[in-house]
Amino acid sequence: MSLKVTIQEDMKAALKAKETTRLGAIRMLLAAIKQIEVNDRIELDDAGIVAVIKKMVRQYKESLSQFEKAGREDLAFREREELKVLSAYLPEPMSETEVVAAIEAAIAESQTAKAADMGKLMAILKPRLMERADMAEVSKLVKARLS
Repeated sequence: MSLKVTIQEDMKAALKAKETTRLGAIRMLLAAIKQIEVNDRIELDDAGIVAVIKKMVRQYKESLSQFEKAGREDLAFREREELKVLSAYLPEPMSETEVVAAIEAAIAESQTAKAADMGKLMAILKPRLMERADMAEVSKLVKARLS
């Protein structure tokens, strides 16, 4: 079953169970997916849907920090709950040791060991790790390894 079908089924279940917070988050997600599909005239696959979810999670985290800074705990609570709903659809993130192992394998594969080759190394790592690791963290680890 595709991720989109799973999300749609979860929306139906949330509607029947009258889980308003969960339902709202899922509807926002489906609306974002639909908007991209209509604008670009494409059917998003699971990788595209994961990219949409990651973008929404990043937005939720930013708004959550703003609400916490402003002392709006009521809004921050709602953002946390919706963030949990969206995060459930993301693949299990890789541990730091798994990322380091992938970096070492890419270094051995590309035979690079200097900081000037970081772009080449990131080009190898990005398709492998993009869905399961934060690329900013991967970049930091690569930079530390090549230094």
